[in-house]
Amino acid sequence: MKYARWASWLVFLILLLGAVMVWSLSVGASGISAARVVRILCQGGSPVEHSIIFDIRLPRIILGFAVGGCLSLAGVILQGLFRNPLVEPYTLGISGGAALGVAVNIVLGLSAVGAYTLPVCGLLGAGGVILFLYVSSLRTGVVKLQGLLLNGVMISFISSSLVMLLMSIASSDSLHGIVFWMMGSLGGSDLSLVHFMVLVSLASLAAGYFFCLQLNALALGEEEARHLGVPIEQVKKILFVFCAVLTGFCVSIAGMIGFVGLVVPHVMRKLVGSDHRILLGASFLAGALFLIGSDTLARTIIAPLELPVGVITGIVGGSVFLYALAHRGGLSHA
Repeated sequence: MKYARWASWLVFLILLLGAVMVWSLSVGASGISAARVVRILCQGGSPVEHSIIFDIRLPRIILGFAVGGCLSLAGVILQGLFRNPLVEPYTLGISGGAALGVAVNIVLGLSAVGAYTLPVCGLLGAGGVILFLYVSSLRTGVVKLQGLLLNGVMISFISSSLVMLLMSIASSDSLHGIVFWMMGSLGGSDLSLVHFMVLVSLASLAAGYFFCLQLNALALGEEEARHLGVPIEQVKKILFVFCAVLTGFCVSIAGMIGFVGLVVPHVMRKLVGSDHRILLGASFLAGALFLIGSDTLARTIIAPLELPVGVITGIVGGSVFLYALAHRGGLSHA
């Protein structure tokens, strides 16, 4: 019965994700009906319609799928590790470190060397934060999670201040690039980076399932997990690095997009339960669904102007989170 319920949820999310993708392809400055979109995808269309669908809208949808899924996956894993529904990459300062790395890249003009310098710098920034957090919180060979969380919040503030420092000394072109990137956007990314992000997202989802049972055990507490044979410290190291890689890539390619890794795992935990065997996949699909829908609203709600997608995720995600907090008896533990 449990597995049938899980399968039902996954099928529902996949169908809903497909519907939102078709809706996203059909709306915009040049409206194309959903039926016409399906025909173009299957049989082709006019050169103009083909360009709108395949060169403009579809890459954004694919990137939204990858980034939304990865951010939600990182949120699920971090919340499981800390047994705290308020933990996400932003809370731990991982996003701040990635943002600092990308800001340095923009100021130094390294992106002219190649598009892949952005994810490299973002990964280095996120990895540096994880390394500092791990070393600073290590006591007698054991990582103290609460100390790590507090240090992460401080690093997030420091990283934000350093980014503002770079903005204050940057040229006008670099300043515009940093501001535009910090607001978050799924448009304008190099197509090779979009393909790369899709591969990262699918590989990370598969890799996450190698740790679903360990995360279930950690939900019982570290002592109980240790009695069940889980190598606690080794799992912590691997998952911290794993989340740093996911966050570094997402932030460097799509910018600072908040609330996806916080709200989506919390809502899905309410709907499908806290078993990570279903929670990982459901949150990945729901995160992709949420970000694609938010990006579609961002580019159409005040068309022909376009809002940063981070504005929509912040408003919608924050509102949903406040509603859940007020009407569902508080926050659920991971």
